[in-house]
Amino acid sequence: MENRKIPASELIVNYDGSIYHLHLKPEHLASLVFTVGDPDRVALVSRYFDRIDFKMNKREFITHTGRLNGKQVTVMSTGMGTDNIEILMTELDALVNVDLQTREIKPEKKSLQIIRLGTSGSMQSDIPVGSLLASEIGIGMDTLMVYYPELPGNQSLAKAIQVELGLSFLPYQASASVSLIEKLDQNFVKGVTLTCPGFYAPQGREVRLKPRFDQMIERLSALRIEDRSLTNFEMETAGYYAMGELLGHQMLSLNAIVANRPLKQFDPEAEKTVEKMIRAALEIFTG
Repeated sequence: MENRKIPASELIVNYDGSIYHLHLKPEHLASLVFTVGDPDRVALVSRYFDRIDFKMNKREFITHTGRLNGKQVTVMSTGMGTDNIEILMTELDALVNVDLQTREIKPEKKSLQIIRLGTSGSMQSDIPVGSLLASEIGIGMDTLMVYYPELPGNQSLAKAIQVELGLSFLPYQASASVSLIEKLDQNFVKGVTLTCPGFYAPQGREVRLKPRFDQMIERLSALRIEDRSLTNFEMETAGYYAMGELLGHQMLSLNAIVANRPLKQFDPEAEKTVEKMIRAALEIFTG
């Protein structure tokens, strides 16, 4: 299985030898990768690099690779949602673990460090806007992992959410890299992040269409399973963690809390909160 040649239709390589969606070659990618959802946020991260050696713009995937404090580092945008994360993680893994010329899987696997720098909404009144939160666990409310091998480990939080909402499918649960979590300082709250397949009804918002699940935020934020509560929600973390567990990469999702849903508040200094998160992450992981 590991020595099989992957057909051209299954792993698409561009005419210049780069991987299909990301348009990157292996030499364009550092072992330490920061990801952001918003393409405009890539430059907010790379402006702190000592130098930028490579830039690529392709679809919503914008990549800058350079050096900071003597380390090679990549920052790239992903767009929103776990469907994009599935593309990103599969192609990043292929860049380091598949020979793109022969299309054969390499016998020795490389593990990337991938750190998401994203925005998120708090589900608890005691986690105020302006906070920085590290996701110890991600729970996916989408169905991405129906198509992949079963995840190892505890799924008790995911099962509790399925029961509470009466879902016809089981959400999935995956964890951050312990070694990356341990590097964080006291500026980061640790939490359990709910990853939703949309921004409006899947996060309990009502504009013109009423969400199917009545008082979803209140019901989920009140859940307490194994002495843990859901702390925040966004749209990518669980996809990162699940794909990372299956592919063998070290994953961490950092969240700038720009909204508090129970208190109906939005951070008036959201840009400063994001900037604080970016600077803290770069200092911790490249300092």
